[in-house]
Amino acid sequence: MANKAAKGPLFPYIIWIALFVIAPILLVVYYSLLDLNGNFTLANYANFFSSAYLTMTLTSFWYAFLITLFTLIVAYPTAYLLTKTKHKHLWLMFIIIPSWINLLLKTYAFIGIFGLYGPINAFAQSFGIEPTQILFTDFSFIFVAVYIFIPFMIIPIFNALDKLNPTLVYAARDLGANRITTFRRVIFPLTIEGVKSGIQVTFIPALSLFMITRLIAGNQVITLGTAIEQQFLVAQNWGMGSTIAVFLILFMVLIMLFTGQKSKGGRV
Repeated sequence: MANKAAKGPLFPYIIWIALFVIAPILLVVYYSLLDLNGNFTLANYANFFSSAYLTMTLTSFWYAFLITLFTLIVAYPTAYLLTKTKHKHLWLMFIIIPSWINLLLKTYAFIGIFGLYGPINAFAQSFGIEPTQILFTDFSFIFVAVYIFIPFMIIPIFNALDKLNPTLVYAARDLGANRITTFRRVIFPLTIEGVKSGIQVTFIPALSLFMITRLIAGNQVITLGTAIEQQFLVAQNWGMGSTIAVFLILFMVLIMLFTGQKSKGGRV
């Protein structure tokens, strides 16, 4: 009776996972095994291991790594400073609010900012610098992506830093550790789970970006997300698009396993 009672509240969640997680993944796997005529084939998987798609995969990982790295470099000091401010949760809310704005609107705003006649070039012209095209470059793509992901990196790091016992920092200082040693040996190791969570919510979406690559980077940056969009909407090759999606899902699962939190035993 107890087991039945326990399973009862879980039933809606099981149905939800089955319909909106497992079923879509199975559907993607099914379409990945079909060619343009709807016949069973493994050619899509063979094509994925061609030099073009392998290069695209490495490019996607490279850009995702750069985006995650720069986001972490900005987010960690920001989160640390937030924990030291008087109204830290209010300032955190100000950082989170821009993430409520539609992603497409923010992307179009940066098109205007980085445009040839945008405010950046207008400011540069006041110093006698000729206008230059900032859009459709690696810089603009990474900058906009970092701006978008910063709140998602800050939140888990902020929570980890906010829960850090300050007496541990004081103890390190009393034992003669300087600021750098204290950060390297005490603060960062104790907040590494927050960093891992931030990497998860940044690296995984960055690996599958397609709208920003299209609008901000133009055709200069081609990622796995862009390739999926092109296969489904342009080439109408659902089989190849699904195959790329299958590998993208596998990459995401591996990243989640690699950066997942490990439970630690012992007394609290």
